[in-house]
Amino acid sequence: MKKYNVAVVGATGMVGRKMLDILLERNFPVEKIVPFASKKSAGSKIQFGKKEFEVVELSLENIKKHKCDFAFFSAGGSISKQFAPAFAMEDAIIIDNSSAWRMDSSVPLVVPEVNAHDLKWHKNLIANPNCSTTQAVVALAPLHKKYKIKRVVYSTYQAVSGAGVNGTTDLERGMRGESNLQFSRQIFANVIPQIDVFLDNGYTNEEWKMIIETKKILGDESIKVSATAVRVPVFNGHSVSCNVEFENKIDINEIRKLLEKAEGVTLMDNPEKGVFPTPLDADGKDDVYVGRIRADESRENTIELFTVADNIRKGAALNTVQIAETLIKN
Repeated sequence: MKKYNVAVVGATGMVGRKMLDILLERNFPVEKIVPFASKKSAGSKIQFGKKEFEVVELSLENIKKHKCDFAFFSAGGSISKQFAPAFAMEDAIIIDNSSAWRMDSSVPLVVPEVNAHDLKWHKNLIANPNCSTTQAVVALAPLHKKYKIKRVVYSTYQAVSGAGVNGTTDLERGMRGESNLQFSRQIFANVIPQIDVFLDNGYTNEEWKMIIETKKILGDESIKVSATAVRVPVFNGHSVSCNVEFENKIDINEIRKLLEKAEGVTLMDNPEKGVFPTPLDADGKDDVYVGRIRADESRENTIELFTVADNIRKGAALNTVQIAETLIKN
């Protein structure tokens, strides 16, 4: 089997480290890992299985020096914009976790269970979606295929790990009675209806990402989407409540069957017996957990469902590795 040199840009961060873990877990055919990070982290060591690799400063010179087949980016949009083209010039395939390229019409935005076919037109650059969008579309895609989604309204309950190490630290500080550093308000014993900056239309950038990305991934600009994104005092695991209206007549039992068979979905939907998904159920798991499926009694051909996923895994690191695996397989 052919093996590949893999660059992880942002290797010392939360998502970068999880990428390395998942590459090992899934026996990805790695020849060599090149962990890139800032000058501050350069020279430190990263453990990968039984091997140790030295962290390399991210620079144009080092990108040329360390030839790679894949470059997994998790270092923020400005870093992606600056350095991804340099990797592409060296014939590496970039899979980027930031929002830098997601809305670029020439760059595929991919969740392998949903739109792997879009990988056919990549030009050495592939975008990884927003974590909340990723878990939502894994559940929505089989329903859209069967019934055609007309409108979806998202309400998210997003863990502090979605804001990186500083987000987790803020929750820990709040638990100790200390002041917040990352979030605009105290997150401990609170919820904050703001993720990312506010736009002129009143939505936050996080909400707007979900709106635009849903349409792009599902390949249907006619879908009407709205979203409210909320940060909650949970360490890991995002939850997304979805109110979904369909063009065609629906059958709730058939919807459950579709989700039970859907790739990447674990159905937890028996409320009478206390079976429904929570962030702890999804923590450390690969699938999107789906439950609380019911008809919306206020609107025809409309349902409510609740999705939960590990935002660091499926929402970021795992989806990146799955994209690379799909490229190798095909």
